[in-house]
Amino acid sequence: MKIREPAVAGKFYPGDRAALSKEIDLLLKPHATEAKQRAIACMAPHAGYVYSGGVAANVFSRIDFPPRIIVLGPRHFPRGAELAINSSGAWRTPLGVAEIDEALAAAIVREFPAVREDDVAHSREHSLEVEIPFLQVLAQGWKFVPIAIGTIDFGVLSGLGEALARVIAASREPALIVASSDMNHYEPDDVTRAKDRRAIERLLALDARGLLDTVRSEGITMCGVGPAVATIIAAKNLGPTRAELVQYATSGDAFGDRDEVVGYAGMIFS
Repeated sequence: MKIREPAVAGKFYPGDRAALSKEIDLLLKPHATEAKQRAIACMAPHAGYVYSGGVAANVFSRIDFPPRIIVLGPRHFPRGAELAINSSGAWRTPLGVAEIDEALAAAIVREFPAVREDDVAHSREHSLEVEIPFLQVLAQGWKFVPIAIGTIDFGVLSGLGEALARVIAASREPALIVASSDMNHYEPDDVTRAKDRRAIERLLALDARGLLDTVRSEGITMCGVGPAVATIIAAKNLGPTRAELVQYATSGDAFGDRDEVVGYAGMIFS
């Protein structure tokens, strides 16, 4: 079996199994009584757990996970395919291996051939990896499909979202889409909050085109806007959908430095 080894264990999250389990348990503990809900999709941040892990935990703790999960993350480095999938094998974290859903991956590639098998785009990318330990703790009997997105072409993102919706609708088992994204980067806290508010308004309105246009026109450095756009389109194609902002925070909330912060928004689409 092909195994993707972790790229950021010990950096973005603890590299030791016991330490990672303890950290995730601590992040989830404040949300232990949250009611679980079925969701079409969610959006969670992907910074180091000390910065954004609380927001991610708040989102994931509320979801009743299905057996199939599609994780969409931005490709931060200019390497590999623009829509890069791993369609076989597994990903390792300190908590063990997470198996790829080969049948679901194959169905996605058939439905949207622009998605290409590619290990290069995933090899050092953190945006998908940091979500996996949460799923390993909270989900049961699950498999996943990772797709790294390196384009903000609306036509391509729209096509991907529509294809994901068709594949999920045709499946005998439900699936969840996880969009991995941080919000605005490295500006003062008040500036970041104002910019992110405008992007979040478009997310809450399920306005995929408006989100992309707002991010571009307002100079919002939302790294996962591509995954978010594709996710909104997929969710809307799967039926009546509502968006909920679970939590918003900035890195300044974690460490008090308000001069250069990164924003984090956690959302559920149901």
